[in-house]
Amino acid sequence: MSEQQTSPNPAVDSPKTTAGRRRGFSALSGGTARNLGLVAALLLLCLVGFLTGGERFASLSNLMIVLSLASVIGVMAVGMTFVITTGGIDLSVGSVLGLTTVWATTLATQNLADQYGWIVMVTCALLVGLAAGLVNGVIIAYGNVVAFIATLAMLVAARGLAELIANRRTQLVQSSSFEGTFEGNLLGVPKIVWIFVFVVVAGWFLLTRTTFGRRTVAVGGNPEAARLAGIKVKRHLMYVYGLSGLTVGIAGVMMLARTGAGSSTNGLLYELDVIAAVVVGGTLLAGGRGTIVGTVIGVLIFATLSNVFIINNLDSSVQQIAKGAIIVGAVLLQQRISAPRST
Repeated sequence: MSEQQTSPNPAVDSPKTTAGRRRGFSALSGGTARNLGLVAALLLLCLVGFLTGGERFASLSNLMIVLSLASVIGVMAVGMTFVITTGGIDLSVGSVLGLTTVWATTLATQNLADQYGWIVMVTCALLVGLAAGLVNGVIIAYGNVVAFIATLAMLVAARGLAELIANRRTQLVQSSSFEGTFEGNLLGVPKIVWIFVFVVVAGWFLLTRTTFGRRTVAVGGNPEAARLAGIKVKRHLMYVYGLSGLTVGIAGVMMLARTGAGSSTNGLLYELDVIAAVVVGGTLLAGGRGTIVGTVIGVLIFATLSNVFIINNLDSSVQQIAKGAIIVGAVLLQQRISAPRST
């Protein structure tokens, strides 16, 4: 018995195993530290909001407003987290959001919704978002077009198609079944916030607990190594961009529930807020690391920042400057963390 307790175990005590444990602990600690830093920043913003806005900021109704504003961006940010984890980018999410709201509120779609229920409008929005995402994925993966260029083209094309369909007019939601299902509150919380929570939980599970998530990280870390490991990299990239498009379709449904109207201007410049939230949350622009928890905190930081500026009637231009400073600071921090260290 004493020999078994004192004898070295090569599998446990080998230098390689010890180094591996240290690297894993360091990575875990780094992720925890990043999230704690983000939470501290969020709490600091809340403190500033309370000191400057008082009860207006701290009220329950204002909290619901912040969460509602964060929900649409947050759902798209979940999909964007997967895209950026692969080392890609999707600039088209805002335009595709506008297209989904327009297509789902056309007269033909709403007439079908009157006959068969709200599921028609929801299905339309999801399919339009999914189709746009898959087109992006096919062009990037199989057409070997740089993600920035491919999604920039989709940004322009989707916005133009939305303007053609809507004839540059706002289309009101007239389906009573859709309004009754998605508008209003559930247990005192806006229904779109519940949708946001569901998407976040599903996205977290997909990225951290499934083979799909592990392949996403592997493709972003080293595409060639992932290919040699048996991962069909091109097909996986297509799936990831399709997933991003699907989350945009969900956000389109939420936008219709929040505003009650489809418009080609819906989602204008949302891609900037989405990408900023993901980057600030700790997902590496170079790929290979993604965090849904960090993304959610990043979304809440920007939503709270906007709310503080609105409550205090501050210039929106100053708000944009503050956002830019936060983004630059997050990228610089990423570079510092990810830089190789000498041993």
